[in-house]
Amino acid sequence: MSAPARWSLPQLLARLDEQRPLIVHGSRVVVAIALAMVTYLLFPASPAVNFPVLEVGAVAPENVIAPFEFRVPKSELELSLERDEAARSVVPTFVYVPAALDSARADLKLFSERIRAVSGAAPSDGDRAAAVQQSAAAQGIRLTAAEAAYLATPSQRRAVVDAISTVLDRWLSQGVAPAGALDSVRGNLLLRRDGSERTVSADSILNFASLLSRARLVHPASADDPVADGLFLKLLGSFFHPTVVPDRAGTERMRQELRRAVSPDKYIVRQGEKIVGAHEVIGREDYEKMRALRDQLRAAPDGQRQPGRVAGAMLLNLLLISILGVTLRLFRPQLYSSSRVVLVIAGVVLIVLLAAAGVGSDPVAVRAELIPIAFAAVLFSVLFDSRFSLIAAMTVALLIGAQNVFRGTNALYFAVLGGVAAAFSVRIIRRRNQSYYSILTIAGAYLLAAVALGLTLDRDVSEIALSAGWGALNAVVSVSLAMILLPPAEDLTGIDTYLKLLEWSDLNRPLMQRLSLEAPGTYAHTVAMANLVEAAANAIGANGLLARVGTYYHDIGKLRKPQYFVENQSKGRNPHDKLKPQQSASIIRHHIRDGLELAEEHGVPKAVRAFITEHHGTGQITYFMEKARERDGAAPNPLEYTYPGPVPQSAETAICMLADGVEASMRVLSDPTAQKIRDLVDHIVRQRMEQGQLRDAPLTLRQIELIKQEFVRVLTGMYHSRIDYPSSSGGVTAEFASK
Repeated sequence: MSAPARWSLPQLLARLDEQRPLIVHGSRVVVAIALAMVTYLLFPASPAVNFPVLEVGAVAPENVIAPFEFRVPKSELELSLERDEAARSVVPTFVYVPAALDSARADLKLFSERIRAVSGAAPSDGDRAAAVQQSAAAQGIRLTAAEAAYLATPSQRRAVVDAISTVLDRWLSQGVAPAGALDSVRGNLLLRRDGSERTVSADSILNFASLLSRARLVHPASADDPVADGLFLKLLGSFFHPTVVPDRAGTERMRQELRRAVSPDKYIVRQGEKIVGAHEVIGREDYEKMRALRDQLRAAPDGQRQPGRVAGAMLLNLLLISILGVTLRLFRPQLYSSSRVVLVIAGVVLIVLLAAAGVGSDPVAVRAELIPIAFAAVLFSVLFDSRFSLIAAMTVALLIGAQNVFRGTNALYFAVLGGVAAAFSVRIIRRRNQSYYSILTIAGAYLLAAVALGLTLDRDVSEIALSAGWGALNAVVSVSLAMILLPPAEDLTGIDTYLKLLEWSDLNRPLMQRLSLEAPGTYAHTVAMANLVEAAANAIGANGLLARVGTYYHDIGKLRKPQYFVENQSKGRNPHDKLKPQQSASIIRHHIRDGLELAEEHGVPKAVRAFITEHHGTGQITYFMEKARERDGAAPNPLEYTYPGPVPQSAETAICMLADGVEASMRVLSDPTAQKIRDLVDHIVRQRMEQGQLRDAPLTLRQIELIKQEFVRVLTGMYHSRIDYPSSSGGVTAEFASK
């Protein structure tokens, strides 16, 4: 019969949990099969390999012979580094440009002729200098007045022009490179000149700076003459045209040719070639060849898709996943019986498998340290317990390590160590900074694993540090993700963790605020009870926080009609005096139902709601029952004067029941001495036991004695005797002041 469409997912799952055992077990098997199928889809290669892929440093148990010819490709990093190295080996190409010398000579000749013409036509020295400046500016050369006057003199002009012409003919014809063109060139370069190529030393090629130093050898005037020296260098720079220039396009073309010439294959293994012999130590080259062969076999069209291999891979996955189901069924039957818990566990395992598939997407560079087994272990430890978390982490580690992409790697080693460290690093999170301790513990485990492997395989320090760094990153991400997903996991599983209970222990929450304002007597009773219950729960090793929080909310049903409960009534005013005993008993009984409705409305945790229904068990409302008997003269219907129950099912709710009776009785106890308190506690506990209210509570006689002792200790402190000091004149008594 199909469920109504209006049901929510939690309701549907709860409905499923109530069905026959066959349906419950069958649904768990379906979840396991679905998870095994997803695992195969994420890792489609068969986990069974035809030969072992061993780590570097291991000893080969037998000969490994290549069944066919195959190639071992270089990694992207190796290929890139080799291509870069080949490109760097290219000798830079330069080209001699004879036209540059012709241009320099032509520009110098034109300049000389114009200067001679304008200086010969000017009538005076001042006019000649001005005409020279103007003519030089027309060719882009800016001269000072002193330099123009220097050139206006024919003999000086001829000397400067002849010296520059000599420099051009003597050195520019040999080849001069522009400034900076040779700065990045070390060693030789390839020079193309007159249709031929030759390799020359970069130091043998002049640049502009070396040209200037040699040009001083033919300086037409004394170097002490600043005007002549400055003019000579200025004109030489103006008429300089580099005759050796870099051929960047040609150089880049040669680099690309060498890049393409680098082979993408690291090794070529011939058919029948021995990769490694029996009892030989596996080297890096042997390891790379075996991995390449394994990848070739996996990629073969008739390999991984054979029906037998598919069935075998899925069966192996299913068997490993079944370990989790068997563990739940045998050791945590309550978790196994909850469909929501099973789905959460499957979802967490699926997240880890998806992340592992991403880590293994590049089979050449598998970073096993990044598989987030710690995420699952931390979440399971907080939700359930460290023992189940440990088994789950090791099972998932085996499941991942069995996949083909991780065979021959250290994935299983890192996954097991990281998962175990995570499972034991988290017990009960009571403070926010405990997450940091968990991160440090997991990161420390990865560090030790990286050092151990590094020393075993003779890795250098940088490789060990990198491996430890990836492990530390995994620890941070895993713990953070677990803390982020913890609240929705709590809601879906219905499990109330310590953090959730800690939130509900806040007395400023709405229900507690209402209780303090609308039912102050009940509030005072609740707070006093909470101290008793928590102390007793801690004394027997029960959950003290759950006991305290449950006690806070056990009587919230009294908020509907607080004036009908004696602790909230003013002296002399009791509304029950106007009601029939049956009506009064109904109001008292219904504070259980009203409490559940308020708890549902405000989202009170499920474990806390148990205190509302169980703190009275199936006890009778004896006061109104006796009143009805006296009034009617006949025995009343006991069901109308009995709480709906059930009797306490946990140690915490049982302690709450006992504390409720003890604390209420203490309010009417006169002169509460230690002996009277002890007698009262004994009486209440014995009464509840005789009524059968503790028959389902998991308490031993020894624990009940400890509870009684703790009650007496706390109550004696709360109701200790006070010294009656005499009043001081005009003041209050010391006893009253102490209160």
